[in-house]
Amino acid sequence: MSPAVRDAYLTRLGVVAEPPSVDALFALHRAHVGRVAYETLWIHLGEPWSIDPAESTARIATRGRGGYCFHLNGALSELLRALGYDVVRHVGGVHGPDGPSRAEMTNHLVLTVHGLPTAANPAGDWYVDAGLGDAMYEPLPMIPGVYDQGPFRLALHRADGAVGDWALVHDPAGSFTGMVWRSDPAAIDAFAPRNEWLSTSPESGFVRYLVVQRRDAAGVDSLRGLSLRRIGSGAGESTLGSQGELIDVLVDRFGLDLGGVGPEARAALWNKVHRAHEQWEAAGRP
Repeated sequence: MSPAVRDAYLTRLGVVAEPPSVDALFALHRAHVGRVAYETLWIHLGEPWSIDPAESTARIATRGRGGYCFHLNGALSELLRALGYDVVRHVGGVHGPDGPSRAEMTNHLVLTVHGLPTAANPAGDWYVDAGLGDAMYEPLPMIPGVYDQGPFRLALHRADGAVGDWALVHDPAGSFTGMVWRSDPAAIDAFAPRNEWLSTSPESGFVRYLVVQRRDAAGVDSLRGLSLRRIGSGAGESTLGSQGELIDVLVDRFGLDLGGVGPEARAALWNKVHRAHEQWEAAGRP
């Protein structure tokens, strides 16, 4: 990462460069999930994004965009490494109520950071994840237990190793049931086939429906199709009714820079998302 991109990244997060520490790691994580949205807007705009960490970093740092886990955690790992952190990428798998399966592994990129001991976490190992959308606001110590991160209660435990080695259980109010990951380090290329499927297959939920999420200390803002929902402080739900409302929410609520999206692309986006939302409602919002 060049110094210019690193500085632009930190400026977007609203933090300054400082030596690795637990406090600085927490500040970076909170800023990342609060200022860089989890978003699949790029899919619905017809933008073919790779998961190259350098490209993800540049988009976040200089274009005011976000991405999903491969982009968000891929870029965050590069920033952490540039700041001197010992960060490792891992293969993970987000799953539903039926539990984890091997088939779901590689649908999520997980980060761990090491060498930052505290009295409560003497091993100094931390689970870091800015790519789950509505789950974590801060890193978790890699110590089995239950952790409250308002408004959610998260649980971390060791898995049996059959599918993964560590497991996160999300709050029942969250958008997914849980996620498991393997302890072995993973190269970014391990996620490329899954990214291709998630971003292009007609069977992918990300292709069928627009998803945007942004986490903060008090809750999460979530957009699925045209359904805008707030969980936590200020909870509520509404349905966006026009192209103007959609664009305003993407820019003002989620902080996305749409300066490069022209009138024709905005109209096409609205038509696509509106049509998919109507189909979703007709199907009973599965």
